[in-house]
Amino acid sequence: MTSVIFKNVRLLNFEDSEGMTSSKDVMVSNGKIVKIGKDLPTINVTKVLNGKNNLLMPGLINGHFHSPVNHMKGMLPSLPLEIFMLFESPELEVLRPTPREAYLRTMLGCIEMLKNGVTSVQDDCFFVPEPDQSIIDAVIQAYIDSGMRVRFALDQPEVSELKKLPFLADIVSDDLKKELSKPSKVSSEQLLVYYQYLIDNWHGFDDGRIKAAVSCSAPQRVSKDYFLSLDNLSKKYDLPFYAHMLETRLQRVFGEVCLDGRSLVQYTEEIGMLSERMNIIHAVWVNNVDLDIIAEYGACVAHNPISNLRLGSGIMPLRQMLDRNIPVCLGVDEAIADDSVNMWSVMKSAATIHNLSDWDYSKWPSASEVLLAATKNGGLAMREPKLGELEVGAPADLILIDINSLPFTPLNNLHRQLVYCELGQSVRLTMVAGKIVVSEKQMSTVNEADILEETREVFERQRKNLVQAFAKMDEILPYYKKMYDMAGDYQLNMQRRLN
Repeated sequence: MTSVIFKNVRLLNFEDSEGMTSSKDVMVSNGKIVKIGKDLPTINVTKVLNGKNNLLMPGLINGHFHSPVNHMKGMLPSLPLEIFMLFESPELEVLRPTPREAYLRTMLGCIEMLKNGVTSVQDDCFFVPEPDQSIIDAVIQAYIDSGMRVRFALDQPEVSELKKLPFLADIVSDDLKKELSKPSKVSSEQLLVYYQYLIDNWHGFDDGRIKAAVSCSAPQRVSKDYFLSLDNLSKKYDLPFYAHMLETRLQRVFGEVCLDGRSLVQYTEEIGMLSERMNIIHAVWVNNVDLDIIAEYGACVAHNPISNLRLGSGIMPLRQMLDRNIPVCLGVDEAIADDSVNMWSVMKSAATIHNLSDWDYSKWPSASEVLLAATKNGGLAMREPKLGELEVGAPADLILIDINSLPFTPLNNLHRQLVYCELGQSVRLTMVAGKIVVSEKQMSTVNEADILEETREVFERQRKNLVQAFAKMDEILPYYKKMYDMAGDYQLNMQRRLN
């Protein structure tokens, strides 16, 4: 049995005034932390790592992610979500990937995350133009090969475009209305077949490093029957359930005009879909009633502050959530809406943007609260016991931080310097399930240089397809802009933006 000892490391700690423990040893075996103490014996230990009094902490957890656009970073200007999605994921045949393309773009995100100390991710993976078993396999294979821990869901709406959005049916041309009235290319029955394939073939793979989740994308993007079927799968296999809710003002307006004044949170609760298994993604335009409901059911919220800024969605009411003991994890969202896959940037944004939300500075988020969101709360959202914690029995998903590096010199306050100063440059080692996957910035699982070279060549050839897709979306853009403006003019008794 492979075992590793970290000698002379200081452990991230939320109780100690220094933010970390005194020097200790940590033994890892069979993918878990098995001993923590002083001067642990090294007899029969496979590998001994001298921590040199540097910081050992849980790997960061990317609590919300869409991997299919890892290759599109910097591709789009800042746009509101409903217009952004026209160009991000149009269901066009010209954008259908090969399995190799799906593998490469997924691997891009894995490499960036692992090198920056992100050990786990919740991939709410969408498929353009529709799911396919070979693409599911290719994406999963990238996670297997990289060494990353993942919860993987199929994010696929199955109702027509006109049912997902307010006002649009009244403003589009007759020809376009006919086109946008068509349901998704893949029926709910077929989507459930894909889910069963995912669960039967990949759920629990590699000693549980690869696991499934379920996703409705958003409550307004699926039928009630499909929503219920996904919830049944979530219950049966104890899977996290991903649901985007109230990300934008337009989605709040959707509830007002399409759900008889109910919010999407209230609608989800009324039809019996809210539970502690649900990850409510974004939750920007929630009110106190919504927050009380979320707290009652014990659901998690996935906060994506950089994406919310990039798309102009607004500022989530973080303090109101924390005051209700709602578990909040942190996510990148996607490379095209963040333009990197860096959880350190996400932490810094989460720690600063909410300073604009309340004049009472005692309510501003602390660095320790943000670190908990990026570690332990991510494990709660993933439904992985002890993930994101440093204790015996916890998964050995660990990162070693050089606290003699520039971000920590001089060392004044560890938690604040982790959140405000560090960007991933001080990560010296990344371990997932007891296996070292990155050491001194070098991937040990894949050949990074070869992956990047092939990716550049493959996606340079595909650029013309994206240009063609964007041109087609430009044709219907005026209708979506009008819908967006109508939602902006709609009177709401709440504000989540600066204007």
